[in-house]
Amino acid sequence: MKWKNALIIGASGGIGAALSSALRASGTHVTGLSRSVDGFDITDETSVARILEDLEQTFDLIIVASGALEIKGAVPEKSLKHISAQAMADQFAVNAIGPALVLRHASRLIDRAQPAQLSVLSARVGSIGDNHLGGWYAYRAAKAAVNQIVHTAAIELARTHKQLACVALHPGTVQTPFTEKYVARHATVPASQAAENLLSVLASLDATQTGKFFDWSGAEVSW
Repeated sequence: MKWKNALIIGASGGIGAALSSALRASGTHVTGLSRSVDGFDITDETSVARILEDLEQTFDLIIVASGALEIKGAVPEKSLKHISAQAMADQFAVNAIGPALVLRHASRLIDRAQPAQLSVLSARVGSIGDNHLGGWYAYRAAKAAVNQIVHTAAIELARTHKQLACVALHPGTVQTPFTEKYVARHATVPASQAAENLLSVLASLDATQTGKFFDWSGAEVSW
């Protein structure tokens, strides 16, 4: 599938930049938004509303590629005793509430006249069914929350956007500053390969698969 217009939220991050580059190379017109370049702060409702409301075109591909694992120096918790209210609130602000604020504008931004894909990058650790190791309370909970947000949004958007696939995607463990401290025991891929994997999955999806959670290979992930 070839997209005409794509919107990438978090376009200056490792995966966001790779997605933007791959799409442009294929001839897709890309609108990229990020805090560092455009002042797009996904944790600031006013910033999200102001910038998205200024967009005049519609898109047949939207990817929310923003996210954070460590925020303000808080590392993933190894046990209950490490839980912090502030760290948990920060995780939800970036990884759940921020994407929800973007989805609030989705109905206006998505082209209804043709097939379209809307994706939020999640993480396999947000899967409750796949959680066999424990730990990482705040990050897991925020990603589980965004999975629920995506699934719920897909139900609503299906009523008006009959050709839309709205999904959560797990990109795998990607070689970015985001993950460099946590990759010792995991196979990793460069951001460019992760982007190609994600776009391949998205290109294969249609409205019959809306509301689901997929990994980088196209396999469905349990909630």
